[in-house]
Amino acid sequence: MASDMNDYFNKKKSGSSNSSNNNGFNVPKPPKIDFNFGGGKAGIIYFIGGILLLLILAKPFVVITEGERGILATNGKYEAQALLPGLHFIIPVIQKVYIVDTKVRIINYASRIERTATTGDGIEIKPAITVLDKRGLPVSIELTIQYRLNAEYAAQTISNWGFSWEEKIINPVVRDVVRNVIGNYEAEALPTQRNAIAAAIELGMTKSISSLQNTPAELQSVQLREIVLPTKVKDQIERVQLAKQQVQQAEQEVAKAKQEALKRAAEAQGLADAVKIEASGKAQAITIEADAKAKANLLIARSLTNQLLQLEQIQVQGKFNEALSVNKDAKIFLTPGGSTPNIWVDTKDARKQSSVN
Repeated sequence: MASDMNDYFNKKKSGSSNSSNNNGFNVPKPPKIDFNFGGGKAGIIYFIGGILLLLILAKPFVVITEGERGILATNGKYEAQALLPGLHFIIPVIQKVYIVDTKVRIINYASRIERTATTGDGIEIKPAITVLDKRGLPVSIELTIQYRLNAEYAAQTISNWGFSWEEKIINPVVRDVVRNVIGNYEAEALPTQRNAIAAAIELGMTKSISSLQNTPAELQSVQLREIVLPTKVKDQIERVQLAKQQVQQAEQEVAKAKQEALKRAAEAQGLADAVKIEASGKAQAITIEADAKAKANLLIARSLTNQLLQLEQIQVQGKFNEALSVNKDAKIFLTPGGSTPNIWVDTKDARKQSSVN
């Protein structure tokens, strides 16, 4: 009887605990979960998918693009050879790849940094380099440096210098070389020696970087943009240039006056030569004319033979006889020697009746 009563209360207690909470409300039983996933094949598929998802999240690969190199570190130790562009697989957690940029980078050293000037994409802006000239005067130098990480020794460079290798190599070298070069010149001579200074800075930087172990960087170009001089030096240079301009202007005026004098002298000489040539021509003409007359007289003298003189005498006698028929007062004059009469005169009208032979 006692055992039956205990069984009754145990069942009652068990039933009340399954069908109601402490407040007497009925609570449904939670559903039973089946971890079989519908069968053995489906479980395998889900397992493989989970493994793939885990691998993707762990990222066991890296892609390196052109203009970059990968520094592979295994348990914190860098590999000697950098990874080339392409797809590379690594062991998650154990290995890690650090990507470095090997494209051309630019540093602009400028006195005035414009508000619109931006950095990024391999371009950096720094203050102009202020150094002392040969006499200790401050001079500011504005440069543009183009360089790139040596891809062949990228891993060694990162291992030796770290990822801030630019600040440890390029910037100190630039400042040191500029200080040494400018220190050889006086401030007044810097503008006139601009090309020589730019060449010296580039040569000095190339030697300094090349002398480092494994040549960590390749220098592309060095452009000297501006040399900013102290105000008093600029004023002095302007005064010197003004004086030089005045001297040059005076020299040009003197040269112009000389040219004008030479021009006038040439013109006078030309005029004198022309007069001389003209006088010489006239003299030659007179000489030629006199020579011609002399030759003509000589020919005439040679042509005066006795027969010709007798002929002339006959002709004059005939003219005289004709004149006597008209004017009986006509007179005849004989030449000395009585060769032949060559002059006769009509006394009535001596001006009209004269003949000279």
